Amino acid sequence: MKKTSKIDSLTIDEFSATPKYQQLVNAILNAIKQGVLKTGDAMPSINELSFQYEMSRVTVEKGYNILRKMGILEAFHGKGYFIANTDVSQDIKIFLMFNKLSAHKKIIYDAFVETLGDKAAIDFYIYNNDYALFKKLLKQQKTEYTHYVIIPHFIEKSDAYRLLIEDIPKDKLILVGKKIKNISGDYAAVYENFELDIYNALSEALEPLSKYHTLKLIFPVNSYFSKEIVKGFENFCYNYAFNFKIVNNLDEEKVSEGEVYINLMEEDLVKILDKIISLNLTVGKQVGLISYNETPLKNYIMNGLTTISTDFKMMGITAANLVLENNKEHIENPFKLILRGSL
Repeated sequence: MKKTSKIDSLTIDEFSATPKYQQLVNAILNAIKQGVLKTGDAMPSINELSFQYEMSRVTVEKGYNILRKMGILEAFHGKGYFIANTDVSQDIKIFLMFNKLSAHKKIIYDAFVETLGDKAAIDFYIYNNDYALFKKLLKQQKTEYTHYVIIPHFIEKSDAYRLLIEDIPKDKLILVGKKIKNISGDYAAVYENFELDIYNALSEALEPLSKYHTLKLIFPVNSYFSKEIVKGFENFCYNYAFNFKIVNNLDEEKVSEGEVYINLMEEDLVKILDKIISLNLTVGKQVGLISYNETPLKNYIMNGLTTISTDFKMMGITAANLVLENNKEHIENPFKLILRGSL
């Protein structure tokens, strides 16, 4: 077995949201594909890689363990790590970009990665709902990706982001969470039907809603949420004769008995709870509360928060299957009401 290491030029991207252990795995697999690493080549020790690339030993060890499970690396006592197999089956390389990383976005990510398993290499980026960062990340990538999997949420109302997405080869494009109007070509998508989803969920909750006289949707002006949510909410209120209001600034809103609040943003959930608690109103009796987007924690807040939510795990699984099957369908993601004590 040869004792010279050939990976003195691994690149760890500090801008990438891909965990560093996964970047290490991807870099070594790529070096094998390019013929830089061959069977029998020695690898740096965990301590050497940790020092050279300023990664923790735990991070390097996790990356090496993944490669050992794949049969790529083998460890010999007293001699270190060596390339045992160069039969790399990862022909799928994915540019994955989320608008932010929240509790429910993590559910999508985990389900996506788990479903793909070791069949794909993933570079993961987050653009924080910012068009300029979205453009920079998309333009600076130099790798030849087989798929671009993107959650397209932007606060700016510019059409410029659509033009950037339009430039992506459609046979490589998968949109997640929402579809973009006027994107041409045959591309894949797993999406929410925002208008119909909220209408149907509120219809299902009609009985507990009937003890309140007014429904209020908290919809900040500077929001990346689809305005189709507002349309679905208003249609429900018109059809079932509820008084309603769109609350654009929660700080100025006065909470009264007999009202139901529907929050979209997690920070607004904290604000509305503070207002309700300060007035000594009882959630689920005097004031109703519905929170958009299910997370495990909401099962325990205020004896359980009622939620209306897409199925984030299924969204991640579906997106991964669109990749694996090279499927160009547009698939509507399931949406559900979870009734708890807050209504």
